[in-house]
Amino acid sequence: MSAAVDAVVDAVANVQLADAKPRAHDQVITPWEVQGSVAADGKQEGIDYDKLISQFGTRRIDNALLERFERLTGQRPHVFLRRGMFFSHREFDKILDRYEQGKPFFLYTGRGPSSDSMHLGHMVPFVFTKWLQDVFECPVVIQLTDDEKFLFKHELKPEQTKQFSRQNAKDIIACGFNLDKTFIFSNYEYMGGMFYQNVSKISRQITYNQVKATFGFNESDNIGKIHFASIQAAPSFSNSFPHIFGAVSNIPCLIPCAIDQDPYFRLARDIAQKLKYQKPTLIHSKFFPALQGPQTKMSASDPNSSIFMTDKPNQIKKKINAHGFSGGRETEEEHRRLGGDTEVDVAYQYLTFFLDDDEELAKLGEDYRSGTLLTGQPQGKMYFPIAERRTAISEELVDSFMSAQRQISPSCGRAQAQAAPAAVEATV
Repeated sequence: MSAAVDAVVDAVANVQLADAKPRAHDQVITPWEVQGSVAADGKQEGIDYDKLISQFGTRRIDNALLERFERLTGQRPHVFLRRGMFFSHREFDKILDRYEQGKPFFLYTGRGPSSDSMHLGHMVPFVFTKWLQDVFECPVVIQLTDDEKFLFKHELKPEQTKQFSRQNAKDIIACGFNLDKTFIFSNYEYMGGMFYQNVSKISRQITYNQVKATFGFNESDNIGKIHFASIQAAPSFSNSFPHIFGAVSNIPCLIPCAIDQDPYFRLARDIAQKLKYQKPTLIHSKFFPALQGPQTKMSASDPNSSIFMTDKPNQIKKKINAHGFSGGRETEEEHRRLGGDTEVDVAYQYLTFFLDDDEELAKLGEDYRSGTLLTGQPQGKMYFPIAERRTAISEELVDSFMSAQRQISPSCGRAQAQAAPAAVEATV
């Protein structure tokens, strides 16, 4: 009997040891899950963005595209572009063509409101979209998918997600969007009229097999999840917003979003051709790393992985100290001798997103890698003014941004450089 018991104990111990090391797997990137790969030795890897470009069939944002952007707009590219945070695109060059030709376009981005505050990772597309609005002087539509969060998160009720929409709208407004050029809408509140007509047109073009192949849904998923692809696609088309574009359906949009949202818009681009609409164009961001490191992204469902817009400065400092993955060494002596690793240090990685001064960032990185700068010191440079501005956003201002009873001009600004003559264009 004792031999049998010993065998069972040994077997349990072996299972526990095996489970203690993460199993090897490829990276997983979907609209609902983001995980880096795990190597055979159990080491967790960061996201391989080159692999995503190949897998999704997108194009890298290269220096030639950035140089053209700067020539046409007269603006130095945003820090997110200069440092490769926005790294991939689908026909961003065609939006630059329209800007050069003086033709209108609009920006579209969105947020799935699953909590009453957004975190820093959520803010990246909005900070960038606001900057693009300033540069192009174009309209922006922002979709709050409160219906989606009810469909995908069974613990939430519609009343909660609708309230989250309004709270998240405050975070978004705090980025500084132009009220005269921005429409923020809740799906629960806005859907109807031409918007819903487009949802219907889109849904008739999508088969269950397409959605299943694109998103991995199965027979146990509710039909709302399957149908939602048509709802997220609808804002891609200008005639979904008659108070901005009237019945005009040939004005394209540019969608700044994280790369995990690309599958939705691959479908939208395919459908656009069938409906004789303009294809949406996209510009993709990398993921904002969780406090625990670059192998995953911040998640609103894990407060210890995220810095929220409602967090106070002392809360932010405590979170980074308690949960932030450090690139420093075990001891100060070892750190000064060997230096730190900026590739994995979370505080330094956050500075690459938000510290605009390239020379200052380079000096901080050099000092940290050489050991001159100690672990924790990069945190002193972290400052998030959007969180401060959020407290001043009133319910009345939210109502104004979410009102569809006002007219928004569909016009865009003019390019700094003149369009090339047609004869020259034909030879390029």
